[in-house]
Amino acid sequence: MIRTDTPPAWDERTQLTAFLDYARATARAKCEGVSAEGAVAAPLPGSPLMTLSGLISHLHWVEYWWFQVVFLGEEDEGPWTEEDPDREMRIAVERPLAELLDEYDEQSARYRQLVASQALDATAKRPVRDGLHVDLRWILHHLIEETARHNGHLDILRELIDGTRGD
Repeated sequence: MIRTDTPPAWDERTQLTAFLDYARATARAKCEGVSAEGAVAAPLPGSPLMTLSGLISHLHWVEYWWFQVVFLGEEDEGPWTEEDPDREMRIAVERPLAELLDEYDEQSARYRQLVASQALDATAKRPVRDGLHVDLRWILHHLIEETARHNGHLDILRELIDGTRGD
């Protein structure tokens, strides 16, 4: 995937999907070349779950939640539990980062197809916390925001882990 935030067309769908793909590609870029130890390092004392692997796993499962559980109304089969709501971040350190990134890429390809097949005004099957049924457009905006926010975390972690900086 080419990492660019310039869409190939200027319609709303293309702009939204280009920004989400750019944010996804940026998350991957933040992890390029990191050591296995660096991928699971948690350099922030107050955030022991904040690792590169944990954040990639979190991004994967956030998209799963919004597309499959909320939008499509499927049963929630995520790794989290009531006792461990951040389990997706905790268990990520047990797997190679390259595997997590590949799964994220494969999932992103499936969700690109899902988004292409639905109207932006299509309403989610499940309500969000306030009882409203958001539309696909809102979900795309939310995922852009969520992924971009976590890219900032990935950027900080990477610099703390091995000094690597990027845009």
